[in-house]
Amino acid sequence: MTETFKVFDFFSGAGGTSQGLADVGMEIVFGLDFDRDSAKTFMQNMRPRMFIEDDIQKLSVEILKPLFDDLSGPVVFSGCAPCQPFSKQNRSSRAKDPRRNLLGEFARFVERWKPDFVVVENVPGLQRIRTPNGPLERFRRTLTREGYSHVVDVLPALWFGVPQVRERLILIASRKGIPTLPTPTHGEGLLPFASVSDAIRDLPPLAAGEIDPDDGDHHAACLSPTNLARIRATPVGGGREFWPKKLWLDCHRGHRGHSDVYGRLSWDRPAASLTTRCISLSNGRFGHPEQHRAISAREAACLQTFPKTYRFFGSLESRARQIGNAVPPKMAQAIGKAISRHAIDGYPGGS
Repeated sequence: MTETFKVFDFFSGAGGTSQGLADVGMEIVFGLDFDRDSAKTFMQNMRPRMFIEDDIQKLSVEILKPLFDDLSGPVVFSGCAPCQPFSKQNRSSRAKDPRRNLLGEFARFVERWKPDFVVVENVPGLQRIRTPNGPLERFRRTLTREGYSHVVDVLPALWFGVPQVRERLILIASRKGIPTLPTPTHGEGLLPFASVSDAIRDLPPLAAGEIDPDDGDHHAACLSPTNLARIRATPVGGGREFWPKKLWLDCHRGHRGHSDVYGRLSWDRPAASLTTRCISLSNGRFGHPEQHRAISAREAACLQTFPKTYRFFGSLESRARQIGNAVPPKMAQAIGKAISRHAIDGYPGGS
């Protein structure tokens, strides 16, 4: 297949999926997101033909008609709906969360425009909702009804060169035969897993609260005097078990759980799975391996495999949220390559 794939990125966020698909030669023609900061980040970095900053639940499927009136080549719809309703980190009432229905909203667009390929990425928790009326099962029935074959599984980001212990549910659907999921490039017998050192060791040093004058996203959050003392008492790869008792929190006395909180990363190992609070020392193992601070927004983006030139917009907290929510671009690259291989095999005359 020689024609360029055209990508429509629903729930586009900061653009991790689009960046990865663009890296393997696909053209990003459309983006949609409700969040203003994410919208600006996506538009400034990806430059799609059309972007809509709105709630998908309010939109008609016909908004895409101007693009389809002037479109050639295979089309990919990516629908990485917000994952918080299905995350282990979300302790709120998930059943009542309106975001649970967003995969169904995405299905409306799939039914109307019937793209050649459909991609869904989400947290593994989406797959665990196995009831017949669960969001994933309803979506899969829609795909089958519309003539798609699909594959779905939970894959580790480590397999694809992402220096992070992160697992994601990946679904790929095709109208041209049975697709395949990405095959690992890293692991036993393959390339070594990427490490924190591979991703961030070459970045300039920072103090807590400091911003690199040459890169506004290399910005580290401030630390209180007590938290500064805690990080100083934490060795590389260590956690609060190394603190003197005077630095302990009351909630941690006699409690062995949540051991990653206030921990430092290790240079020679992958990072913990990044969250929307990945620049906060008190919200996970997000301490820099050596410097006395939490990782910066740029370091978090590098651990997600965004290019170092990628620029994020909004407050520091907003940028961290965008980065933590993103699909790692290298994982998206692997998805794009799997789709391209299938297209060569599945389309008559493909090359």
